Amino acid sequence: MRSYLLAAAFAAGTIVSVATPAAASGDPAAGQRVFNQCRACHTINEGGRHGVGPNIWGIVGQPAGKREGFRYSAKMQELAGQGLTWTEDNLRKYLTNPRDVVPGGSMAFAGIRNPQQLEDLIAFLRQNGPQS
Repeated sequence: MRSYLLAAAFAAGTIVSVATPAAASGDPAAGQRVFNQCRACHTINEGGRHGVGPNIWGIVGQPAGKREGFRYSAKMQELAGQGLTWTEDNLRKYLTNPRDVVPGGSMAFAGIRNPQQLEDLIAFLRQNGPQS
């Protein structure tokens, strides 16, 4: 049986639900290389410190804007209050263009345009969290 994720797209304050396949292909080792561009702001070790951005260990499937000890932008806090969760689909949208998902947010990253790099990064993020 194929499992499906229910993803919420947050655009102009509107939630749109879309069903998509849960597991896309990606190479975690290649994703680690893609993550190197994130290291300037983020750490990804369990219990790691926050930097300019929050520590993102175990981020896949977690609610947005809820990392204790990190000060989020007002817009991220607003979307977190509306239930934004870092599903793989929401991470894909956010990592492609953060301003599309969190307009007025503080993340200065322009986004990942290469679809394979994006899938590799998602696989790396999925691997760096509690294993089910």
